[in-house]
Amino acid sequence: MAFLEHRLIFKNIDAPGYTRDIACYQKHGGYEILKKGLAMGGPAIREEVKKSQLRGRGGAGFPTGTKWSFIDPAKATKPIYLICNADESEPGTFKDRQIIYKDPHQLIEGMILSCFANGVKLAYLYIRCEFTEGWKILEKALAEAKGAGFLGKNILKSGYDLEIHVHRGAGAYICGEETGLIESLEGKRAYPRIKPPYFPAVLGLYMCPTIVNNVETLCNVKHIVEMGGDAYAKIGRPNNTGTRLLCVSGDVVKPGYYEFPCGAVTLGQLIHDVCGGIPNGRKLKAVIPGGSSAKVLRAGEVYKIKEKDSQGNLVDREVKLEDLRMDFDSLAAAGSMAGSGGVIVMDDSRDMVECLANISTFYAHESCGQCTPCREGVLWLKKILSRVAEGHGRDEDPALLKDVADRIAGRTICAFGEAAAW
Repeated sequence: MAFLEHRLIFKNIDAPGYTRDIACYQKHGGYEILKKGLAMGGPAIREEVKKSQLRGRGGAGFPTGTKWSFIDPAKATKPIYLICNADESEPGTFKDRQIIYKDPHQLIEGMILSCFANGVKLAYLYIRCEFTEGWKILEKALAEAKGAGFLGKNILKSGYDLEIHVHRGAGAYICGEETGLIESLEGKRAYPRIKPPYFPAVLGLYMCPTIVNNVETLCNVKHIVEMGGDAYAKIGRPNNTGTRLLCVSGDVVKPGYYEFPCGAVTLGQLIHDVCGGIPNGRKLKAVIPGGSSAKVLRAGEVYKIKEKDSQGNLVDREVKLEDLRMDFDSLAAAGSMAGSGGVIVMDDSRDMVECLANISTFYAHESCGQCTPCREGVLWLKKILSRVAEGHGRDEDPALLKDVADRIAGRTICAFGEAAAW
């Protein structure tokens, strides 16, 4: 059975004849939604985003409308900042860069609408330093937008002023964590902040109210303004609205990036029907469903999850791995998470110890070192797993691994340590 994508954000990505310049973007209706949004007013946009039930696409899945509501532009006594987190560094994730490289004006239009809705006059686009071409593309696109009157002073004669600056990171994975990103943007070492009190909405950039959203989230805002929050909420499933960008890599016939309504496909349908199945007649062994920070799910496992029946009552249901829906709630109920949308598929030829040793090497290298349980514990995980993978494991190593992981989880400032311990 073939599954047709519902391309909303990826509508123009790889479309024949589509180019990333502003002329092509406007030819396809670009910046018309900005005009609509400016006419609606900021409070109306915020209300539509709330109605849409949009959840952040950066990893945690926190409701965007709720996140925005922590800041009241009418009562703000300090400047309000917005930061686009384009520091896409999660292993297995490659969706945001498609937008940056192929449709940058969609992101910029979404950013402008989001800034206008929240009374932001200065915004930053924090991009991973390895995206050298992407940085140049964004700089050019911002210059085009400013030249056309969509940025700068008195945008489209609305009286609204906005400047957006691109800031390149220095290659640290921890800068994907919002407070670590803010520290980096301020010119400091990217040590995540303690929350509370340092919630970005209260004490963010330069100790001012700050909104941090990722690329996919901000692109969604444009489409919410276009169709309305209620219409957007009808896409996907309850509490899992809109479309989701999925990046599939590993042992599949057709790895790539796809877009479906949240929960429209199961993990098995994604692997077998969308991505052509597992090559060479191999069988599925395990899946990481949301980037390397998500818990590994094993083939053959059965999960008890709660779902609403036809009468709207919550009922317990047993679900096999391949029947799990690709949405926030279903994956969370299985003990993992939707995360960044990076689906890594492993067949039965893979040595799971080698896979985990590889992942632990990444986390040991990328730990910022601020928290002792993470700094020391993740290095222990790496050493133990590497030793086992090389054939020098000891009988006590499995118990030691669990003990070290348990001593990391829940004892760090940010979620990095827990992601490594999973």
